Amino acid sequence: MREQPCAMADQSFFDRMISHLRSSCKYYTGYPKDLGPSRVIHFTSEREFVKLLHEGYPVVVAFTIKGNYTQHLDKVLEESAVEFYPHVKFLRVECPKYPGFCITRQRKEYPFIEIFHSPEQAASQGRVADPNVTKYNVKVLPFNYDLSAYGFREFFKRYGVHYTGIRP
Repeated sequence: MREQPCAMADQSFFDRMISHLRSSCKYYTGYPKDLGPSRVIHFTSEREFVKLLHEGYPVVVAFTIKGNYTQHLDKVLEESAVEFYPHVKFLRVECPKYPGFCITRQRKEYPFIEIFHSPEQAASQGRVADPNVTKYNVKVLPFNYDLSAYGFREFFKRYGVHYTGIRP
C-alpha cells in the first residue's frame, strides 16, 4: 500500500515537470500544445481573399492538397497562426476544391506557401471607370524557409514584412 502513494507522487512530479517544460520552453514539441481556437482561415472565395488583403496585414497562403505532408503543414500553420495573431493572417486553400484560384499561381508541386504583403490603395489616375472597383498593390513572395514559426519569423525579418503591430 505504501508504494501506491509514492508512485502517485512521482507521477505528479513528472506532470509538474512536463507542465513547467511546456510553459517555459517556447519551441518544445514533445507534447501537443494547447493552441486554443484555430486562427487559420479557410479559403472560401476570391472576394473574401481580397477583403482579407485590404485589412492591411501580411497574409500567408498555403496551397494544399490531401496528403501526409499536408498534415504536418496544418500543425505548423496552426502554431504559427497563434504566434503571429492578429498581425499576420494565415489562410489555407484546398486546391481540389478551388482549382481556378490555385492554377493562377502557376505552380505544379503542392503544397506550397506564398506570402502576400504591403497592400496599398493605388491612387486613381485620370477618370475612374467604376467607383466600386478598388485598385491595390500587393507583393507576393514564395516561402522557401524552414517550415516552422521560427522560419516564418526569419522570413519576415529578411524581407521586411511587418509582423507586429508596429509599422514604420
